[in-house]
Amino acid sequence: MEHAYIESPQKPSPLWKVVAVASIGAGVQFGWALQLSLLTPYVQLLGVPHMWSSFIWLCGPISGMFVQPIVGYTSDRMKTKFGRRKPFIATGTALICMSVLLIGFAADFGHAIGDKLDQKMKARAVALFVLGFWILDVANNMVQDPSRAFLADLSKDNHRRMRVSNAFFSFFMAVGNISGYAAGANSKLYRLLPFTKTAACDTYCANLKTCFLIDIVFILVLVILALATVSEPEPEDNVDHEEPFLQQVKSAFGSFGKNMWILFLVTALNWIAWFPFLTYNTDWVGLEVYGGAVNGNPQEKDLYDMGVRAGSLGLMLTAATLGLTSLAVDPLSKILGGGKRLWGIVNFILSACLGMTVWVTRKAERARRSMPPYSPPRHDVKAATLVLFAVTGIPQAITFSIPFAMASMFSSDTGSGHGLSLGVMNLSIVIPQMFISLVSGPLDSAFGGGNLPAFVLGAVSAALSGIFALTILPSPSSKA
Repeated sequence: MEHAYIESPQKPSPLWKVVAVASIGAGVQFGWALQLSLLTPYVQLLGVPHMWSSFIWLCGPISGMFVQPIVGYTSDRMKTKFGRRKPFIATGTALICMSVLLIGFAADFGHAIGDKLDQKMKARAVALFVLGFWILDVANNMVQDPSRAFLADLSKDNHRRMRVSNAFFSFFMAVGNISGYAAGANSKLYRLLPFTKTAACDTYCANLKTCFLIDIVFILVLVILALATVSEPEPEDNVDHEEPFLQQVKSAFGSFGKNMWILFLVTALNWIAWFPFLTYNTDWVGLEVYGGAVNGNPQEKDLYDMGVRAGSLGLMLTAATLGLTSLAVDPLSKILGGGKRLWGIVNFILSACLGMTVWVTRKAERARRSMPPYSPPRHDVKAATLVLFAVTGIPQAITFSIPFAMASMFSSDTGSGHGLSLGVMNLSIVIPQMFISLVSGPLDSAFGGGNLPAFVLGAVSAALSGIFALTILPSPSSKA
């Protein structure tokens, strides 16, 4: 007798179910957008120097190295009346809600247990922030990859449906990005919840706190709707339920073959390019484009805050371009002769954008020399910055869809579980993130404390990723 939450494998999954599950990406990405745009400045406000703030971002890759394969392995084999993927999505969502409360209220909790308002480094608040940040990254991993595996299950080995499903997931990530960046760019959002501003939590902190409270409501609504309305397809029993986890991981590595390993290489180079910009984009705008300083005098702090908000607006433009491009992934892939060719081409666009950060920075520095002290950038500098952000949405849409679709296709061709394959593929994302977290702070510090050295490293890596995608990355077999 079938469980009520499992549908027959013979019944095709309609597109609305794909859309409902893909919409979970909006909830996850809303919080991720807040992380990217607000948390690097926030942790510096708590007293962590810029050079050391990059090490906090090690939380994600370290947890991902262990959590993703374990979640993927277990979700391929779990048998419950709720399905294989849903328990992980639900648990991860609960952890997200808990972690963002811990992050948002870190300054208040730290003050309550001993942090002084006038001390530069608020050690207790930083410790609580790091704990919440770590839980948040684990929780994001528990939600995002099972959701993608759920989409692969609904696609039933149809390669075009896998590509479309991941494009929808990318589109909803753009929706989450736009919502998160719009919230982060609004300096008066805390007025919706005035209790968020306290003696230990200034306006910037209160805005962050309000954004995370909105995030809780947003992701709960989307996850509950998706899990309540979409049944999981009955799994094909093509995995060994008795083989130990480590042996399964070893078998997965052995079964991937040349195709998957090349995909890992191209993906790793792609994410070495992305992580510096994703981590420090708003800090770059506040520090180098606007000429502010997070711990400077009042005028420099105001400039930095203006720059961070401008960066959040830029990220909202990135998300808008991401959303539009996501809807065009399938037709563009057909026009250009396949997803891997599209991915290779847009990596050169990413490389050009990262290289252009140097030009925009120098342009802003030259303009400041002819302006009164503490003036915001000229309109042409602001426009160039926003255009750069908007263009990065094109390669981001492809990065969020094509590699994951190809991983699902390759795993479908070899008969390996989607969950474990996507989980192991995550290593090609988290290892680059660890690399960037370890080297970007010291690298930037060695060249004067800015963000440009890491961006230039990213530009080179993006170009290499594009070359390898076009020359050595194979195409998956064709399954209509």
